[in-house]
Amino acid sequence: MPLIITALGVALLLLLIMKLKINTFLSLAIVSFLLAVALGIPLTEIVAAIETGMGGTLGSVGLIFGFGAILGKLIADGGGAQRISVTLIDIFGEKKIQWAVVLTAFILGIALFFEVGLVLLIPIVYQIAKQVNVSFLYLGLPMATALSVTHAFLPPHPGPTVIAGEYGADIGMVLVYGFIISIPTVIIAGPLFTKYARKLVPEAFEKINTSAMASIGDAEQMLIEETPGFFKSALTALFPVLLMGIATITNLLQETTGVSGNAAFDFMAFIGQPTTTMFISLLVALYTMGISQKRTMSQLMKSAETSVKAISMILLILGISGSLKEVLIVGGVGDYVAQIFEGSSLSPLFLAWLIAALMRVAQGSATVAALTTAGLVIPLMGGSDVNLALMVLATGAGSVIASHVNDTGFWIVKESFGLTVKETFYTWTALETIISVCGLVFVLLLSVFV
Repeated sequence: MPLIITALGVALLLLLIMKLKINTFLSLAIVSFLLAVALGIPLTEIVAAIETGMGGTLGSVGLIFGFGAILGKLIADGGGAQRISVTLIDIFGEKKIQWAVVLTAFILGIALFFEVGLVLLIPIVYQIAKQVNVSFLYLGLPMATALSVTHAFLPPHPGPTVIAGEYGADIGMVLVYGFIISIPTVIIAGPLFTKYARKLVPEAFEKINTSAMASIGDAEQMLIEETPGFFKSALTALFPVLLMGIATITNLLQETTGVSGNAAFDFMAFIGQPTTTMFISLLVALYTMGISQKRTMSQLMKSAETSVKAISMILLILGISGSLKEVLIVGGVGDYVAQIFEGSSLSPLFLAWLIAALMRVAQGSATVAALTTAGLVIPLMGGSDVNLALMVLATGAGSVIASHVNDTGFWIVKESFGLTVKETFYTWTALETIISVCGLVFVLLLSVFV
């Protein structure tokens, strides 16, 4: 019954948004309350669940998106995004610019959280698309693919790192095997799939993008000599990467040496938090893209206000999508899926992928899907000689499948690229499914040799 109720809730949500044209935020709120009642959550606990879900989601991504939007707008209005885009076009050429975007997103994605990478790169990719006169989605979809793949498979991202700890896997081998499966997965789900998606939903690639996130990257074109230098522009855009990268290395050193209670390590851990990183990077951008470019404080604050206004509705949608996810978790949808596989005799690698996939589809959270799967699969691994690093990657692959309306990432992508719900299903949901299936296939192939 929980799965049937969830399916009916998803169908109702699609009806409200696609057929009745009700605002996405209101539609998500309506379905969240109705699902809470249908799943048997006590009436006295429904509001608490919805508030917890919204608060948890906005607590993790609200400040990141807010600081990131201002940072992106400062880089765009200061001419940095234009300088970076022109330089990349000069280096790679217009015909290979999509691969340049993929490579850039993949490298940055190793250190950046998915949400951070997206909000940081969108203004730059928008400028590149404008310069070469191609669809924003044509470049944006492969960019999102690279960020999603690194987030799912490569430490130090939370998912693979935490799962490795649960399984007792060697984090170094997870990283090595993760790179091996990530590269072909990015190529297949990124540039190759984008060509197919362009034929499947051409209207999504032909529209003039008017999304709030795209508008952050829209800025008045300058003479190239008036823009800041490439080094200054790139350093400003890459500053979050540098901070998080240094913090990650410091954390690994701390774990290796076993030092605890050290003020220097504590300070770097504080610096490496995504919210802190984006805030410090924003302060740096105020100087590099503002004061040093002879822009007045009034101009800088106008850029900041414009960017925050642009993402206000996005933040509400992300928050209420977290409420829907919380309702499904509290309502026991994940627990019901877990009961189905108790005592299963399937291959541990395939079982880990399958349970994580069903958990993901049922309740939306990739992290919850992965951690729940680990708890279920560990008892079934007794006496098995399965490679633990591959178990981590199989679980990660399953946890990203079929992103849909109960996943915050679905709404992030929809709003960022100005897509309809249908177009998001045909592009993002399909793309995430390809990443998941490719991950499983490459894990199974690797298991033959390692």
